[in-house]
Amino acid sequence: MTEKSSDRTDTDYRTTVKRMLGWLQEKQAEDMVALDIQAMNSVTDGVIVASAANVRHAQALTDWLMEKLSENKIELLGIEGYRSGTWVLIDCNDIVVHIFQKDYRQFYNLEGLWRDAERIEGA
Repeated sequence: MTEKSSDRTDTDYRTTVKRMLGWLQEKQAEDMVALDIQAMNSVTDGVIVASAANVRHAQALTDWLMEKLSENKIELLGIEGYRSGTWVLIDCNDIVVHIFQKDYRQFYNLEGLWRDAERIEGA
């Protein structure tokens, strides 16, 4: 990961998070949570965690999000875990998206890691 973008406002950041939540919702992502971690982390400002029903659903969510990011000229630094589809990490620099299959999400419990973070309400 690289350093956070310094040429944006918090309003832009939160608007982008809400748009991303909306895009994920369009493809039936489940149990979405968005957290503002900028006060707790120097690498990224926000984390979105969502669940997918299965591998194909995780990959479809990732494909759709990548398409929407490209259409909206939102920076994409990289993707990890796409092939296995159990935990896909999408690094958008200021925002990191985690798409989990349910069992993996419970096991890794990222919401617990960031339990003190402020929640960002959805789209």
